[in-house]
Amino acid sequence: MFETILVPTDGSDCAAQALDHVVDIAHHYDATVHVLTVINVHDLESAPDVEPLEEEAATRVANAAEEIEDNVETVTSVRTGHPDEEIRGYADQIGADLIAMGTHGRTGVRRFVLGSIAEKVVRLADTPVLTVTDSDTATVPYEDILVPTDGSAGAEAAVAPAASLATAYDATVHGLSVVDTRALGADVRSDILVDTLEDNAEDALDDLTVDFTDRDVASITRQVEFGTPYQAIRDYIDDNEIDLVVMGTHGRTGLNRYLLGSVTEKLVRTAPVPVLSVRAPEGDG
Repeated sequence: MFETILVPTDGSDCAAQALDHVVDIAHHYDATVHVLTVINVHDLESAPDVEPLEEEAATRVANAAEEIEDNVETVTSVRTGHPDEEIRGYADQIGADLIAMGTHGRTGVRRFVLGSIAEKVVRLADTPVLTVTDSDTATVPYEDILVPTDGSAGAEAAVAPAASLATAYDATVHGLSVVDTRALGADVRSDILVDTLEDNAEDALDDLTVDFTDRDVASITRQVEFGTPYQAIRDYIDDNEIDLVVMGTHGRTGLNRYLLGSVTEKLVRTAPVPVLSVRAPEGDG
């Protein structure tokens, strides 16, 4: 599934961490890795001389390529323009199966503010996007992969890539559905509505389990949790030593492709492990 992988880089430590994950994925899929850096057109407008920027960009991709093992086919490229547009355009041009990038770069954006370039790529790219923060603690190989679900088409979009990675890594898939109790009364477990929501969560996990079983995933666990979805997912990551989260970019809220679902957005920004965001096909939600 992941035979052509694009890694945008700005030479930052965060980008280097993303590259570490990509190299391991490339080994499992015998993939070609494209290393791309973009000279920002805004930098050109204020630069007294273009040549140093071009030399720096060439050095940047060359250094990144040197970090990739010799038995992984590697292609380097330098482009000029608006970074998010160039990244998405290049991904479309090469038919990328995966974009992997850090959530922020050399500008020093703190971990709770998603870098604008990564944010736009996650929101707008048709290609699945693997994001890595500077505080990621997970390492490859992936042994435990978390797939949150609410039963929506957005959540379903994560199944195929998650199943592929689970099979490639012989990993356990953790299906998780969270009953959102924020708007309910104090004694939520006795509320009829909670029973209904719990039934819906179990149904979503039933569907997820069937999907993964049909894709020959050998090890599957399932869990329903109660609480705030984002926090419940974060707690599950910590409590179960999750290595990777795979999830759709929106769920039942029906947000269009220009808006990242709030739960996914928070996880991309702050999760202690990489997040693979998969956008549902146009019209689904």
